[in-house]
Amino acid sequence: MITDENLKKEKAIEIPAIFSSPKGLSNAPTPFDWYKEMRENNPVWFDPERNCWDVFLYDDVKKVLSDYESFSSKLYAQTGIAESIISQDPPKHRLYRSIISKAFTPKSVEGLTPRIHEITNELLDHVVDKGEMDIIADFAYPLPVIVIAELLGVPKEDREMFKHWSDELVRSIDSDQGETPEEYMKRRERNKMELFNYFEKVVADKRINPSQDLITALLEAQVEDKSLTLPELLHFCLLLLVAGNETTTNLIGNAVSCFTEDEHLQRQLRSEPSLLPNAIEEVLRYYSPIQTVNRICVHDTELSGQTIKANQPVLLWLGSANRDENKFKQPDQFMMDRSPNPHLAFGNGPHFCLGAPLARLEAIIAMSLLLERLPFFSRKDSELSLYRNPVIYGFKKFPVTLGK
Repeated sequence: MITDENLKKEKAIEIPAIFSSPKGLSNAPTPFDWYKEMRENNPVWFDPERNCWDVFLYDDVKKVLSDYESFSSKLYAQTGIAESIISQDPPKHRLYRSIISKAFTPKSVEGLTPRIHEITNELLDHVVDKGEMDIIADFAYPLPVIVIAELLGVPKEDREMFKHWSDELVRSIDSDQGETPEEYMKRRERNKMELFNYFEKVVADKRINPSQDLITALLEAQVEDKSLTLPELLHFCLLLLVAGNETTTNLIGNAVSCFTEDEHLQRQLRSEPSLLPNAIEEVLRYYSPIQTVNRICVHDTELSGQTIKANQPVLLWLGSANRDENKFKQPDQFMMDRSPNPHLAFGNGPHFCLGAPLARLEAIIAMSLLLERLPFFSRKDSELSLYRNPVIYGFKKFPVTLGK
């Protein structure tokens, strides 16, 4: 059984202050208002309360993402994911990514198209005649969970347990119920270990009984005569579960948000479905599912006139970079035909999101079938529930009425 001991003695730690919400963000009507203020007045800003730097401009964010020699990804190791690809820098990261890429190829992702169509239609079958639905609970959440579960070879009877782990691993501190940071980390670690123990058994079975799934492919993949260790493989399953589900759920929910804020957009997409891929790219820019990523400074480095000292944490605001007036014309306007659209929603540089093709594929299929099969949908504004979270932008609930 996997334990903290044989996972290099990983243990729950206090949440680094960098992951708490800045006061300016908490007090702003929307994160985008605060981003704009910071781009204009404090584009590279040190927050003494959180003991970290915040970076808001497109060029600065892109530079930090690309310059792994000056800004390391190892800060993620403080959250208990030391064996994960997102907490590694080249050259180890390059080797690890090469191994995973052999199993997670564009061809293998494209091969999921028929099954994603089937799952999407199955979900829509349950709501098409009801006249209303919750876009998140009924559609945007279950779709990627089912896709990832099947990709990893999780049997149908275990899917509810799998969904539970996914929920728990992305759930924020439950401050409404008085949960402390220490209790949050213990809860997170408990669910992580349950997930690891489950997948340890799956991996052991796949070694004996290989099949057509991602875990088997990862077990067989090698680069330079090296393959993934068990902890590395388990951490990738964790990363795929959390990042793959959360990003795609929010992308679909945010797309529906865009297409209900302006009814003309929805009508245009229904009449011109060929515009959907570009529209999805604009959703990624306009309402980036992941708003922040972090790095830690390796050596004293100047960024836009500010000196960031070695070992100081840096928070990169992707959501702000994607609204930078210096990079995007009319950045606060949703432009379905925006071209070019070099957004940073999936990052940049060595850590550019490995799952980006799958997220895009799921979103395009999901939205195309949603627009094709359902009548015009309108939001129930009084019942919307948006996450107030510095890391993600998305909805807890998004009820819509079908037909107009």
